[in-house]
Amino acid sequence: MTKATKESMPPLDAEVRLLAAITYGEASTKDDVDEMFALASVLIRQKDARGHKSVTSFAAKEKTFAYAAIDGNVRFKKLMKASEFEILQQPGLKAAVSAAVNAMNGGEDKSNGAYFWDGADIKTNYARHFKVRRGIKFADPSHNIYGIKESTKVVIISKTTKTRSRTTGKISTATEEVGRYDHQYDSTAAYGGTIFWKLNPEFLKVTRGWEYK
Repeated sequence: MTKATKESMPPLDAEVRLLAAITYGEASTKDDVDEMFALASVLIRQKDARGHKSVTSFAAKEKTFAYAAIDGNVRFKKLMKASEFEILQQPGLKAAVSAAVNAMNGGEDKSNGAYFWDGADIKTNYARHFKVRRGIKFADPSHNIYGIKESTKVVIISKTTKTRSRTTGKISTATEEVGRYDHQYDSTAAYGGTIFWKLNPEFLKVTRGWEYK
């Protein structure tokens, strides 16, 4: 068996490298393989849902999901600058590349259909956190890796119609319920330092929203 050397390593595809670097940058420093596989799958799902043909286009235009690529993230830079040989020698970098390849090839989705994720900030910034304020619910207790409270509150969506009487000409108003929900985000998985989410089907039904927004 031939031993890999710097000279024998084939160049890494630019799209794979970029996705791997974003994944590595967004993941926790635990270098959890499942966490990175899940993150890469979410990134590709968002890329496809938003109509981007490439990871490069997605990273340039959807900065909310590729923040690691623009905020000076040390881990992102590390993978972008690493040689193919260095990636092979470092388990965390190697796992990120494997995660990227898996996601780009439509492989196993460790996120279980998630479109969003959160790290430790959901605990440290709990009271002001975007998702917490809109309602979160854990589909499985094991997903609550930060020991935070669910935030549910019933929201009722209604519509008002006005009708003019043919006999009196007076306008009457009637209000009816369209639907209700008590949270916007359902957890789908949790690995390393990341919780994964998708939008609550009831919320989507009532608001006629999109899964990826």
